[in-house]
Amino acid sequence: MMSDVGFDTYEAWSGEQRPLYLAPMAGVSDLPYRLLAKECGADITITEFTNSTALSREATASWRKMESDPREQPFIPQIFGGEMDDMVKAAIMLQESADVIDLNFGCPAPKVTNICAGAALMGEPQKLVSMVENIVDAVDIPVTAKMRLGTGQGPNNAVNICQSLENVGAQRLCIHGRTLRQRYSGIADWETIRTAVNSVDIPVVANGDITDAQSAQRCLELTNASGLMIGRAAIGRPDVFAQIKVGLGWMEEEELPWVQQCDSEWNELSETSQAFASRRWCWNRYVELCRETTGLAKQTMQRHAIAFSKGLPGAKSVRTLMHELADVNESAQAISDFLKPISES
Repeated sequence: MMSDVGFDTYEAWSGEQRPLYLAPMAGVSDLPYRLLAKECGADITITEFTNSTALSREATASWRKMESDPREQPFIPQIFGGEMDDMVKAAIMLQESADVIDLNFGCPAPKVTNICAGAALMGEPQKLVSMVENIVDAVDIPVTAKMRLGTGQGPNNAVNICQSLENVGAQRLCIHGRTLRQRYSGIADWETIRTAVNSVDIPVVANGDITDAQSAQRCLELTNASGLMIGRAAIGRPDVFAQIKVGLGWMEEEELPWVQQCDSEWNELSETSQAFASRRWCWNRYVELCRETTGLAKQTMQRHAIAFSKGLPGAKSVRTLMHELADVNESAQAISDFLKPISES
């Protein structure tokens, strides 16, 4: 059963493969993007975080984020909220379709922390732990949680919270190595993640500043985490999972679909042309997956288009294109044309 993936703990890392996770990101981790990330080497994907109160009141837009597809296994919805009853109710409603339920105690966005949800709950550890305990007791599937180091006010409490969550039945934890106050600034603290890994017997996944094979290797060597979660480095770059796996010897470069598409020419392409080619393959596949699942939505597509072209020469023209073209199919094609490697133009 695929939902078993990610529940292993390990001895000290010696180069063997460990699961790579696509982080749950609002406005990024939609269903087609999660399926694309899997095709690009992600082992486990998690939905955009969704408000438990909206789910418990059956809000259509929120339930739309909970759509899955047989190709996405395990299916892991992530919920957040500050109301105990709504969190428990949403988890019960989701367990029919979900393989695992993930709880968000990591989001630093003010609209979430202002309702004492997300990372704000790190400041109320007893409430956080009893929320997890109540959900574990209410559902028959594994419950996991994602958190930060702490709020940034007073000492960090992630390690203590991990130990408490293990005691109440959480089956996997993920730590982003920053505090709520830091948001995304500064350097992720992997040392504390290592302490957490060593203090519990359940898997702990490391998150923060994992951007390529080198950082993935350093993080695994230092933390011995049971997996790595990649967030910002996977925005517009779903191929980051494949790059890490190739770099760590877990996959051969010639297995990658964008390399196969270029046949023997791949190694003759410049680094820039390789970036265009891989992102073009990913973009075209994303559009196909949208058509197969949720449909092409203009706003979501615009956001992804800007992310896919970021850092490439001429990327500014993409914003103009997206504004000028009203038709979503024309927009999708225009982005694909922009991403043609230089040699094809």
